Amino acid sequence: MPPAKKRPRTYDPSRTRAAVLAQLGNVRAGVAGLSEVQLAGATRLAGWSVRELVAHIGMAVTAVHRALELPEPPRADAVLLDWPFATVDSAPAIDGFTRDLVKRHPDLGVYLAGVERSLPELLDSHPGSRLLQTNAGALSLADYLVTRTVELVVHTDDLNAAVPGLDIPYDRQALAAATRLLADALAVKAPGGATEVRIPPYAVVQCVEGPRHTRGTPPNVVETDPLTWLRLATGRVSWGHALGEAKVAASGERADLGALLPVMS
Repeated sequence: MPPAKKRPRTYDPSRTRAAVLAQLGNVRAGVAGLSEVQLAGATRLAGWSVRELVAHIGMAVTAVHRALELPEPPRADAVLLDWPFATVDSAPAIDGFTRDLVKRHPDLGVYLAGVERSLPELLDSHPGSRLLQTNAGALSLADYLVTRTVELVVHTDDLNAAVPGLDIPYDRQALAAATRLLADALAVKAPGGATEVRIPPYAVVQCVEGPRHTRGTPPNVVETDPLTWLRLATGRVSWGHALGEAKVAASGERADLGALLPVMS
């Protein structure tokens, strides 16, 4: 008998909405006091200053606005886990759009405040089932909001890395959703049950071809914390560096994930 097909993870729409709004609020408050010198500082995203990064965060959220302005697609032709693998093709357009935003919004505080004010009003006007045309295909609004947690949390981490002492907090639900989505994406990229990847307290996934364990301690185990996982999954940190810094514990002959990372870029 073939193994039962795993059901895709589901996300509570109300909790996702609250997470997106909370993390957007965290970012807006965190960058409000940045000086011009700080905004001009470099980030770990090649070619982007802190100013571009902040503008991009606003752009990532207002992708919801832009999608809702378009006609609703006739049917869903994508699933949530298609999204992490579709972002790389959009990189050049995203870079150009971000730089244009910086020119059009010299006061980023005002810009983010406007985004924070308009998003809940927009979400109140549309059901979560409303389909949106996204870079991954036609997804529901509820699913697309899950992808916004990845954008917000990953780029919050980029900001904190770029500005010493900034320490923008991470909404727990936003961090959980982002962690789970990219962990599930790894399981899609490397299907199997030979390796167990643990990211406490938010996710455990089975991946990598090979003998599947059914009970007891798995022979191949990888464990890390949520932020390290997000950095690995998005290419902010290499597998070798994370191992060398003891940010990842890996045991077993199929526990080397280096060739599978990043999951998205």
